[in-house]
Amino acid sequence: MANVPAVRTSIPALGGEDGLNRYLAEIRKFPLLAPEQEYMLAKRWEEHQDPEAAAKLVTSHLRLVAKIAMGYRGYGLPVAELIAEGNIGLIQGVKKFDAEKGFRLATYAMWWIRASIQEYILRSWSLVKIGTTAAQKKLFFNLRRLKGKLNAMEDGDLRPQQVESIATTLGVTQDEVVSMNRRMAMGGDTSLNAPLREDGEGEWQDWLADTGPLQDEMLADEQERDQRHELLSAAMAALNDREKHILTQRRLIDEPETLEELSQYYGISRERVRQIEVRAFEKLSKAMHDLALERRMLPELT
Repeated sequence: MANVPAVRTSIPALGGEDGLNRYLAEIRKFPLLAPEQEYMLAKRWEEHQDPEAAAKLVTSHLRLVAKIAMGYRGYGLPVAELIAEGNIGLIQGVKKFDAEKGFRLATYAMWWIRASIQEYILRSWSLVKIGTTAAQKKLFFNLRRLKGKLNAMEDGDLRPQQVESIATTLGVTQDEVVSMNRRMAMGGDTSLNAPLREDGEGEWQDWLADTGPLQDEMLADEQERDQRHELLSAAMAALNDREKHILTQRRLIDEPETLEELSQYYGISRERVRQIEVRAFEKLSKAMHDLALERRMLPELT
């Protein structure tokens, strides 16, 4: 990412586990961004490579990184290192973020953050070979959660019915579940019931964050989907009937029709159908962009 040093210097120093509380307090001071602020900063970065704009996008989402990183504390790695890796993922997410797509940076960046943290965990564990396939990675990062649902956290080997249940849920073989469970148990994995301090107060599980979506995140995602759907419906008015039909059949349904099918329907060549599709998509994109800008300006005009 261009100007990465400038962006990274805007992130408070973690200073290891001892400085974690100070770091968490510092990142709370960075303001969250309103949608229109986020959009303008993203455009400044995209069009002008403005490091100040990128820094503001990054720092406003540091709390999101910390929140996601907390969900991986049970793997026995320093949370400060997890956050540092998540911050790298956030920077990459900001670099590739496209504000014109119609969704918020947090929705997009969380995938980069999680990917960065998970890759770090896989590199750090002695069980690094577990990450050879997507299914094994999925098993590694979900086995603990499913064992918790089955009340099997304190068991050695899983019972046959537990193995079968986990294998079915994750789409892996029962042998893979048994092998992964044994390898994780041998790899220095921290028990969820292990005390955090010598005085015995508090357990690891008390600090584990639920990796599932929170209610406020679900509500925000639902609102964004509704807004995108509303924009799409309004923008479709810019198309004529043939353009609407072709674009819908080619891009907006689960099983799109082929160019050949639509060429036969309209009695035109496949190339002509393709041209109409491309033109319709360009018109729709411009209409959605103009509508989005118009709605962002409305609060300033009223």
